Amino acid sequence: MINKVKDFIIKNNLIQEGDRVLVALSGGPDSVCLLHILYKLRESLNIDIGAAHVNHMLRGQDALNDEEYAKNICKEFNIEFYPIRIDIDKIAKEKGISHEMAGREERYKFFDFIKNTQNYSKIAVAHNSNDQAETVVMNMMRGAGIEGLCGIRSKRDGGIIRPILCLSREEVENYCKENNLNPRIDKTNLENIYSRNKVRLDILPYMKENFNKDIIETLNRMTNLLQIDNDFIEKQCNNSYKKYCSNKNSHIVISKEAFLLEKAIITRIIKKAFVEFTGKYNNFEMKHIYEVIELAKNSTNKKVDLPNGIVAENIYGDIYLKNKEYNNKEYVEKEVLINKSQLNKDSFEYDRYDIGFKIIKDKNNIEFSNNVLIKYFDYDKIKEKIIIRKRRNGDKIVPLGMKGSKKVKDIFINLKVPVEQRPEIPILCFDNEIAWIVGHKVSDKFKITKDTKNVLKITFTRKE
Repeated sequence: MINKVKDFIIKNNLIQEGDRVLVALSGGPDSVCLLHILYKLRESLNIDIGAAHVNHMLRGQDALNDEEYAKNICKEFNIEFYPIRIDIDKIAKEKGISHEMAGREERYKFFDFIKNTQNYSKIAVAHNSNDQAETVVMNMMRGAGIEGLCGIRSKRDGGIIRPILCLSREEVENYCKENNLNPRIDKTNLENIYSRNKVRLDILPYMKENFNKDIIETLNRMTNLLQIDNDFIEKQCNNSYKKYCSNKNSHIVISKEAFLLEKAIITRIIKKAFVEFTGKYNNFEMKHIYEVIELAKNSTNKKVDLPNGIVAENIYGDIYLKNKEYNNKEYVEKEVLINKSQLNKDSFEYDRYDIGFKIIKDKNNIEFSNNVLIKYFDYDKIKEKIIIRKRRNGDKIVPLGMKGSKKVKDIFINLKVPVEQRPEIPILCFDNEIAWIVGHKVSDKFKITKDTKNVLKITFTRKE
């Protein structure tokens, strides 16, 4: 049994020499089996182990007895023990979620805390092959896709590993008996009042008796095959995500070209974008993915509300994921006034930019830049002052190369500048006339000509 687990650990690269492994120890057969096997393997694998126990305070004295058992077994084997008591009922009510979800969140939060503060490299949890089969059946009944049918992986992000996923529940229980470990039994696992328990106690035994006596092994074999296929699709998705998505501080943009990809890819891209933006999977379902796909087919400025306070908006075919708070943000008027006499003396900043001014006496020495945040103007056409401000209703500019004026609003529309970005773009004025929509258009009125004597170079630099 021990060698079987060791081979599984090596094959799946779960543990490296020198690792400090924190075992999630409930006191039940699975976690006790895991703890004992890793204890027996600590020298051959060259690892240190510790154990963390979470008392959910849901089962009264039974929970206290579980905690005491966990403490004692760690003491017996001289294993560092980290206990905590958490009122899961209170947390579940406060967050409006189930005990199961609240318990899972708090457990992993605690495990991560111990891992990070006590210098552990891995967190070992005790799922077995029966757990895998139960998960697959549960996901199948929920209508899960290939990702759900892949079940539980032997390792995931955050250093989470599952070293006894190769063992059946029967093998776990036999191991505990053979080694006189006497683990604690959670009586609620024997009651078929929960969906998972019904799968464990009723559905899988029925399938085993009437259809396939090796149903547990069969389902585990299926997950292994599906994981290989899913990993390939995920690789394609990640490559496409990098190509078609851009992560901003306040939003994520999914390019319109992404929606021309195969459905298997775009659905994953949307899901990945949502998780990247929110940091969690909670409440995000397939129907929300399809809503975003439909949104991409609509005209610009259409929106759809998503879970966790997120809104998706179609902006010229691209899909923007952003917080509703950001979407409804009110922009405060900002204005910087600079007298002409200050230009060579002081440094200036506006919003997210540092601004540099340089007066050039010989226009023949100018090396023009392709940088949209660097522009050159006829210095002598400025009478008194430079004003930097936000856009205002009715703003007009005479674009370079044109004789007549054009509304700034229409320029933004033609350039397909997203609506929520427009108020953030600085407007630079010479006296009371717009000379530059920073990063986009300059005025014809202040262009450099053969008669220009002094040139004003203006540089906007984004702050990090």
